[in-house]
Amino acid sequence: MKTYLTMLAVLFSSATALAQAPAPLAQAIAARLQSDETRLADWPQLGRYRSENAALPSPEEAEPRVVFMGDSITDFWGRQRGVFFPGKPYINRGIGGQVTAQMLVRFRPDVINLNPRVVVILGGVNDLAQGFGPTTPIGEIEGNLASMAELARAHGIRVVLASVLPVNDHFLPHPLATHPAEQILALNAWIKSYAKTQHFVYLDDYPALLGEGRTIKRELTIDGLHPNAAGYAVMTPLAQRAIDQALAQ
Repeated sequence: MKTYLTMLAVLFSSATALAQAPAPLAQAIAARLQSDETRLADWPQLGRYRSENAALPSPEEAEPRVVFMGDSITDFWGRQRGVFFPGKPYINRGIGGQVTAQMLVRFRPDVINLNPRVVVILGGVNDLAQGFGPTTPIGEIEGNLASMAELARAHGIRVVLASVLPVNDHFLPHPLATHPAEQILALNAWIKSYAKTQHFVYLDDYPALLGEGRTIKRELTIDGLHPNAAGYAVMTPLAQRAIDQALAQ
């Protein structure tokens, strides 16, 4: 709801500025306004994968279909950087910039309706981001992650819950300030504990990418937030191990 109200405020302020701006600036504001209106019309971005989901056949009886649900870290995997499990019946349903509330809203069309055996859920870093709009209280992040996991279980889908990755300031001046390490560690501690009590699989990428000072290793990231090809190469066997563990449950 806070995000919705923020977007409404942006639309209002953009419209006011449009009426007062010189022509070139007015065009830029109009383009931004159109973008904001489009986003507001489909806040969870249900349309992003609608056609792909409709075209996807049902899995074969023995097919170990896996859906990866997440934000840009998932979205970029195999699309902008790295390789996404060649030869495996794994489906990428990440959307850049999303918070866990958006992921929860689209969980049915983008996960449940695809009938996977396993879902890998990686989210929360955008919820923690400070300075780019209202942050999500950690209790709400936990609730959104728990709701997705419990929806999956209710539909016979095994669950892998992934840790939030570390960040660094080597490339951009803000990630550590906007994504406090203490909050990442606190959220990861909750995810690990929740996964244990609920008998879900916990995928702990955090230590594998961790460098000095609780930051992601410089050689494993493109910008301090997202893994590069080498980073995804580190994450891939860890994810596969977690998927195998879930399938064996």
